Amino acid sequence: MQFKLQDEYIELFKLIKVLDLVDTGAQAKMIVADGYVFRNGEKELRKSTKIIAGDKHTIGDDVTIEVV
Repeated sequence: MQFKLQDEYIELFKLIKVLDLVDTGAQAKMIVADGYVFRNGEKELRKSTKIIAGDKHTIGDDVTIEVV
């Protein structure tokens, strides 16, 4: 799936929440903290890291997000 960035960046847990992949921001933070999120091929554990256009994220085995 693609996410069109409206601002300069979005925080990682907010991206997961805004895409309705979880019900709450707390759940999004837990997914990141538990090591299920990869940013550009590397494990990302920072919940509020700034996501910018060009980043590619994989959550688990079945969700891929391209930020444009």
